Amino acid sequence: MRQVIHTEFIRLDTLMKLASLTPTGGQAKEKIQAGQVLVNGECCTQRGKKLRPGDRVTLGDETVEIVGE
Repeated sequence: MRQVIHTEFIRLDTLMKLASLTPTGGQAKEKIQAGQVLVNGECCTQRGKKLRPGDRVTLGDETVEIVGE
C-alpha cells in the first residue's frame, strides 16, 4: 500500500492511524513500544519517529510505503 503525504514528514504513530494499520493512536503506541513495527526493515520503538517519502512501515503482513505529492 502507498500513503501520500503533503508535508515534509509524518510521525510514525500518525501514519499508522492514517494508513489504517491501527484504529487508534493508543493502539499504534502499544504496537510500537512492543517492538512490532518495522521501519525500513528495522524494529522501531520511537512513536514520534519522523518518516519521509521513500520510507516503509511494516506491521504484521501489512506494509505502507510513504510517497510525496
